[in-house]
Amino acid sequence: MNLDTTVYPFKAKLINGTEKNLADYKGKVLLIVNTASGCGFTPQLKELQEIRAEFSAKGFEVLGFPSNDFGKQEPLNGKEINEFCEVNYGVKFPIFDKIMIRGKEAHPLFKFLADKKLNGHLSSTPRWNFHKYLINRNGEVVEYFYPFTKPTSSKVKKKIQRLLNETI
Repeated sequence: MNLDTTVYPFKAKLINGTEKNLADYKGKVLLIVNTASGCGFTPQLKELQEIRAEFSAKGFEVLGFPSNDFGKQEPLNGKEINEFCEVNYGVKFPIFDKIMIRGKEAHPLFKFLADKKLNGHLSSTPRWNFHKYLINRNGEVVEYFYPFTKPTSSKVKKKIQRLLNETI
């Protein structure tokens, strides 16, 4: 495993301001999603929580990254985002601080996720909220899903299950 092509060197602030090393998720299958509270896809937060509940005991985690990059659909900040996600959708997965996910000001993690030259596997720049990146147990980007692909779809669940069955 080449650390240069994994998500493990990256850090991001959780919604409570605590810095989190993505290396803390070593050995887990991850679904990294850019979220927004005012989007037509926002009900996917409930589905993201459902697949987390279904697969977490097997080593799966969802990481939510709120962003206001698309249609200004994330007007909330900090605790407001967390409360919105918990109260309306029962979200228990980690929600990070609001970031930019595209352009020059994009968070380094999302620059990495979107560019094959950086991640060594695929190129897919988010064009809207709820773009999803699937990360294997080695921390490598292996798949992406467009916003209209529901987290609980058989396509997503089968890929997660396959990755969970793989050994490191």
